[in-house]
Amino acid sequence: MHDVELQLLRFRRRAQIALVVVLLALGLLAVRMYVLQIQRHADLQTRAESNRTAVIPLPPLRGQIVDRHGVLLADSLAVFTLEITPALVADMDHTLQTLAELVPITPGELRRFQRLRAESHRFASLPLRSRLTPEEMSVLAAQLFRLPGVSIQARHLRYYPLGASAAHVVGHVGRINQRDRERMAEWPPEKQANYRGTDHIGRLGVEQSHEALLHGSTGFRRVEINSHGQVLRTLETVPARTGQTLRLTLDARLQHLVEQLFGARRGALVAIDVRNGEVLAFVSMPSFDPNSFVDGIGVEEWRALNESIERPLFNRALRGTYPPGSTFKPFMALAGLELGLRRPETTVYDPGFWVLGNQRFRSVGERHLGHVDLRSGMAVSSNVYYYTLAHEMGIDVLHGFMHPQGFGQRTGIDLVGEGRGLLPNQAWKRSAYSHPAQQRWFPGDTVAVGIGQGYSAFTMLQLAHATATLANGGVRHQPHLGLRAYALGEPRGRELATHQGTPMGWQSQNLQAVLEAMEAVNLPGGTAAGVFAGAPYRSGGKTGTAQAVRIAQGARYDAAQLEEHQRSHSLYIGFAPLEAPTVALAVIVENAGFGSVAAAPIARRVFDYLLLGLYPSEADIAATALGQTRAPTGLQRLAREVAWPGRPAPPAPQPAPAVQPALVSQPAPATQPAAVPR
Repeated sequence: MHDVELQLLRFRRRAQIALVVVLLALGLLAVRMYVLQIQRHADLQTRAESNRTAVIPLPPLRGQIVDRHGVLLADSLAVFTLEITPALVADMDHTLQTLAELVPITPGELRRFQRLRAESHRFASLPLRSRLTPEEMSVLAAQLFRLPGVSIQARHLRYYPLGASAAHVVGHVGRINQRDRERMAEWPPEKQANYRGTDHIGRLGVEQSHEALLHGSTGFRRVEINSHGQVLRTLETVPARTGQTLRLTLDARLQHLVEQLFGARRGALVAIDVRNGEVLAFVSMPSFDPNSFVDGIGVEEWRALNESIERPLFNRALRGTYPPGSTFKPFMALAGLELGLRRPETTVYDPGFWVLGNQRFRSVGERHLGHVDLRSGMAVSSNVYYYTLAHEMGIDVLHGFMHPQGFGQRTGIDLVGEGRGLLPNQAWKRSAYSHPAQQRWFPGDTVAVGIGQGYSAFTMLQLAHATATLANGGVRHQPHLGLRAYALGEPRGRELATHQGTPMGWQSQNLQAVLEAMEAVNLPGGTAAGVFAGAPYRSGGKTGTAQAVRIAQGARYDAAQLEEHQRSHSLYIGFAPLEAPTVALAVIVENAGFGSVAAAPIARRVFDYLLLGLYPSEADIAATALGQTRAPTGLQRLAREVAWPGRPAPPAPQPAPAVQPALVSQPAPATQPAAVPR
């Protein structure tokens, strides 16, 4: 017999337990549903949408770079490239061999591809060949079906029409590498997002310093995709915004002329509009072709550039530091006047040397110059005049006067990597040397600094900047290369720099005395008289010869006994016109001897171009590049009628008209506002 009551009791208990389990399960489902549908609704909806859609970045077209007259310096060209996505290729060696049978592929291109492959992620599309011809595209298109992972892409490639001209100023772009990605990882999220889909970034020059302006804004295309990743339709498109056009203060024709005048020699020149700090020419020689770097430079070409004794990649105008030699004397003269240690008429006897203790400091060739004052001492470059002045002044007073003029510090120009130079004093020497005997500052050290030798070392940019401040009545403007930026919808553009200057507080009569003494350098009896003979305008300047190696006391300098790279540098600083200066410059020709031999002739032709609109004859350019001219020779031409790489050949040239004195007071053509680039 079964116990019915007991069985019913057990059944009720099992039913109750089952009910509790069911209720708990339903409760858990309800809670989970609440979490998914309410609390995590937004997140899950986004995930679902991302599985259904994809965002394709649309990289912007990089902005153009033009000179002050609209001459194109950097552009982006539409090209077709042969690219490979490594993640989609099963046998890379076979694929590369097959492609090499279809189109020419150089060993350098293969090495560049392998380097990019090592630096990039597997799903990146990497270029193997750029600038495919229509014939090559036809051959490849017919074979792509059997080459998975291989594609032909339309790209915009940076292009520099003038090649090596102004390369150190314009700079170049390069592919974004792993080091760039590590640096970009520290950027704000919105800035990182602006580089999605972008392969290149500015490396040097204004391409680097004005990267934010030139790059533009990345757009995107939101598309709907299926489970295989195929695009079904476009849901939303936000177009990319092209980078802004950057107009530089540079005069590209003048830049090209100066580069021709240097020829195969090494050196630098910086020319500045004294009224506003605009850089008209910024030359570093030798130069290089920035087009080689756009899509990755080959190993052989990189090694040739990087290991060359000429150092073409080194920006001498921005980073090269040199002893200023006698070009430092105008600033010493002003210091003597401002500090009350000299008057313009104060004379010093110069027998060709000066003795301090047991040291004998010589003038060039130990020439006996007799009694010299400020003007005559500047004209003939008396060392003794400045030996005595520096000794009376002392190094700390000298340093205190020169430092505010920018010597030994960066000017703040809108380029990355500017050299600081060196304006020495006692504190610097104590920190620079570890041995107590070397830390001591000697009176002879001050004497050497007084004529631009010793420990002093400045950039041509610093010298040009300081000369511009002198010529501008003691008002200092920060040098700059960026002039205006033009975005879509801004036909007039916007200025990138203000023209407000900083007065140095010098007395006008002292400034005038120094400027007139510098004029004497270019007049008969001055060291640059032969260079400026026949010039229809008044100008001022100072020649300089700076030792590249130290000459022992008592020994004589003999260039013929030295290696070429040990010979003295040729320097010149100057300004024009004297009555109302508009341009100042500093130039150095390395290991070229006296300042009047190599540097000053280049400066004379720059002044003729800017003040008179005249261009040297071909024979004169060739002779100047060899250091064989003084004043211009041959028939000068109107600059606007001379064909050059930045402009097509002009109509048949007409003889240059006789120069009228009235032209002297006219502003330089290169300093006039230019039309908006089209």
